[in-house]
Amino acid sequence: MPNDALAYHPPAETDRFAGIDRPTLVADRARAQRNIERMAAKAEASGVRFRPHFKTHNSVEVGEWFREAGVTAITVSSVEHARTFADAGWDNITIAFPLVTRALPTIGDLATQVRLGLLVEGPEGVTALASVESAVDLWVDVDAGYGRSGARWDDAARLAEIAAALVHVPRHRLRGVLTHAGNSYHAPDHAAIRGIWADTAVRLAAARDLLAAATGASGLEISVGDTPGCALMSRLTAVDEVRPGNFVFFDLQQLALGVCSEDDLALAIACPIVGVYPARGEAVIHGGSVQLSLDTAPGPGDVRNFGRLAVVGSDGWRLVPVDDGFVRGISQEHGVLRCSPDILAQLRVGDLALIIPAHACLPANQIRDWLVL
Repeated sequence: MPNDALAYHPPAETDRFAGIDRPTLVADRARAQRNIERMAAKAEASGVRFRPHFKTHNSVEVGEWFREAGVTAITVSSVEHARTFADAGWDNITIAFPLVTRALPTIGDLATQVRLGLLVEGPEGVTALASVESAVDLWVDVDAGYGRSGARWDDAARLAEIAAALVHVPRHRLRGVLTHAGNSYHAPDHAAIRGIWADTAVRLAAARDLLAAATGASGLEISVGDTPGCALMSRLTAVDEVRPGNFVFFDLQQLALGVCSEDDLALAIACPIVGVYPARGEAVIHGGSVQLSLDTAPGPGDVRNFGRLAVVGSDGWRLVPVDDGFVRGISQEHGVLRCSPDILAQLRVGDLALIIPAHACLPANQIRDWLVL
């Protein structure tokens, strides 16, 4: 590392960072595996199926860490991701995104190779599945309060339309109702997150019962997936399956919600420093919206925070105080890192800044270079 100047990478570890010349994901394997094992144990103790969402890491290598923890069923967010992980040997995959009917040829091929779960949000998607010859598991996308996609939990007419369409695709198995309670990410406190969990479970049960009555199906299940709820609840009650994803790495948003600790943060981005501007108290890094995304975390004050500076030590990294180093602005490839005078004095052009992202999912999807510690 040039000059060994960056205090955040001790000299004994510089060889691991020496080849980095572009924004690179840095994963703390020990922390991530601890996060995985903790969530898997909670699901087992709660008596629910653990089907983690792989969109957060989108990595075959990280996926193997889940396999080591006994995970056999996974969630993905696209047909492309399903293909990637099917090729990596995963054979029980749910695509938790409303059915993309234009991808039916690929979906039909996948269904011959793996146990495939698909998400339908209306009768149109159900009807389109008549062209898929191999049986798939069908989950009905239910809007339990987030307002993103799916039939409203109390829209009996819409659920009846879905049920009527199911009659015409008898080879496919109706498994139950599914949602992502993304509104938990905006909850003001722990009580609100727990309230969202409880409300979501009740509403999904109501939707499940409406579908059961309309189809005559029995044993329909409830599947939920949000990291704040799954991380905060001591017991995962009133559901059959959980699909959290962000928990593998956590991030500044989860830290702000209080559902993880700094020691749980398992993903950072090593960004080359390309400019240092003492007069304005800032440095510029190679790492902008393309890498960090436009997601933000709280603080300091009303300033948008796209990521925070971290220090690397022998036991992993730790955040510097937010006022001492945070990404206050980004464009496509530029990140503007605001620093305290003491921190800025340690930074040199050519060094690396280690940034903990506001939200881990998009950087992990957008950056293809990885370094695993």
